[in-house]
Amino acid sequence: MNTFTGKKAVVTGGTHGMGLAIVEALLDQGAEVLLTGRNEKNLEEAATALKGRAAHVVRSDAASMADIAALAEQARDVLGGVDHLFVNHGIAEFAPLEEVTEEAWDRHFAVNAKGAFFTVQALSPLLADGGSIVFTTVANDVVFPGLSAYSASKEAMRAFAHVLAVELLPRKIRVNSVAPGYIKTPTMGVAGLSEEERREFERQGDTSTPLKRNGTVQEVAKAALFLAGDATFSTNVELAVDGGFAQGLGGAE
Repeated sequence: MNTFTGKKAVVTGGTHGMGLAIVEALLDQGAEVLLTGRNEKNLEEAATALKGRAAHVVRSDAASMADIAALAEQARDVLGGVDHLFVNHGIAEFAPLEEVTEEAWDRHFAVNAKGAFFTVQALSPLLADGGSIVFTTVANDVVFPGLSAYSASKEAMRAFAHVLAVELLPRKIRVNSVAPGYIKTPTMGVAGLSEEERREFERQGDTSTPLKRNGTVQEVAKAALFLAGDATFSTNVELAVDGGFAQGLGGAE
């Protein structure tokens, strides 16, 4: 029997990249999935790709409290309840120190930190006791120059993931995180990069990752589903999917 057969899942930021890989893996294992995104093109492409499967594509902006409230209502109406919540949405915009604006800083925290926290707050009443939450953070020892606002907002997410793991213990809801390093996606996870910049970012991953390659979205999805389903005696865990960075292998040849 598949681990997720008959289970209900919500995946925020599920229309492309790692989020879409998580959605597809859940569907392959028998889950019904509500997934969100805010980019109209990505929403349309995901709806087309997932047509005929047990997937519900919903437009939702994690920076909007009204959208978060509406998402909770949609999850209740469409799914009835939630067994597994994957908080995967996020933005990353490149800017060196001297070019980071207050607006860019606030935008990162509105989506990556505030959006993640209040998504859990809104959906937690729908979560089944004994269910799970999986956050997508970022690998601890991977330093991305030019992504200070992004990195800081993900550290905030990591901090409240730890607290929520304790707060939800009475309901036996496990709260864990998957922490990717360099992962090959169409955008390489950073908005606004040129094709040349994306290739350079990927090259950096190939050379600086101890395993000497970028990870795949499917590898992140496998780790996320393990935490949600099979890791039944694990909570407050962050699982690195980073090719060895967090294991202190950064200097390995």
